[in-house]
Parts: sequence; structure tokens; C-alpha cells
Amino acid sequence: MAKRRAKRSAEWAGRQARDPYVRRARATGFRSRAAFKLVQIDQKDRLVQAGDAVVDLGAAPGGWSQYVAARVGSQGIVVAVDRLEFPPITGVTRIIGDFTAADIALDVKAALGQRPANLVISDLAPNITGVSSIDQAGCALLARAAHDFALSVLTTQGTLVVKLFEGVEGQTVRQEVAHRFARCVVRKPDASRSGSREFYLVARGPRPLG
Repeated sequence: MAKRRAKRSAEWAGRQARDPYVRRARATGFRSRAAFKLVQIDQKDRLVQAGDAVVDLGAAPGGWSQYVAARVGSQGIVVAVDRLEFPPITGVTRIIGDFTAADIALDVKAALGQRPANLVISDLAPNITGVSSIDQAGCALLARAAHDFALSVLTTQGTLVVKLFEGVEGQTVRQEVAHRFARCVVRKPDASRSGSREFYLVARGPRPLG
């Protein structure tokens, strides 16, 4: 067992050393390579504007929040939520807790200054088991939670970016999100790791109920 863990650790370290996005993250000061996924989606879909209000769900370690904070500028608002502690980020309000809990949801809305959000982003993923059906279901559960939260805070022209895994569960959530938003497209940024089954929905313009 110890040898197996050591082998996996060595493989991970080797992959990190070869990964160009890891090197770029270190060079630019991003806390994670994942920031470049959002950079690439933003370049295609123009997600973030100066002065926007943004909520980052499952924000730790903070790479996505770093990027949007720089984009919205001093007149914007970025609220980063995670159950895990992570270091402060300039221009970002951190909230440590579960966004599905009523008190944390109220804290997020208070941090927004009671203004609606222009953008909700979620790179949430479950703890990976290696069992595809379990991982798909876990990611779908998190995506649905992010979707429901986004509907409670977004403007009528607001945008949700949320991660899913390929498979039946992911496609089911895609259909659900497409039903509730005026426009919903799939993005697979180049910064996603080779072989990763993740993809992102970019959904804009929440539809009113009824």
C-alpha cells in the first residue's frame, strides 16, 4: 500500500512538473492552474465586465476568484464561498461555509450588498472515487446546487458557469439548466487536463418560473 501511494505521488509530481499551466500559474501568481480554464471560457464568452458582482462557489484555493477580482476592478464585488479555509484575496470577500445552508446563503446576499449578481461560477467537484457512475452523480449533485443558488441571486441577464462530468448524469443536468436559461452552451477549455471528462456549462439569462 505504501509503495502504491509513493508511486502515485511520484506520478502526480511528474505530471505537475510537465504541465505548462502549472508553470504559468506559478509565473502569474494564480493559486491554481484551474484559473486558466476560466480565463479561456471568459475569452470566448465575455463573462466578466468591470463593475460586475460575482459569486464563486467552491472557491478554494482561490484561482478563479483571483481572476474575476482583477477583471471586475475596484467598483465590482467578488464573493468567494467554500467550506474549506483559504487565504485572503485582495478585493474578494471570503465566506467560509456551505452555500446550501440558509445562513450562509444570507451571508452571501449581504456581501453582495443586496444587489443581484451578474455572474455565478462553480468549479465544484466531488472527491473522486474513480468509479465513473459515482463521480458523475456527485458532480451532478453539486452542479444542481450551484444552479439553484444561482437562480436565487442572478440578474435577468446574469450568467452561470458550472462544471459537470461527461455521461448520463451530466447530460441530464445540462438539459435541466438549458430549460431554465435562455442560452446554454458547452465549453471544454484547453486548460482542462488531457483525459479529463469535465466540461462546463455557460448559461445566460435565467427564465422566470411559470
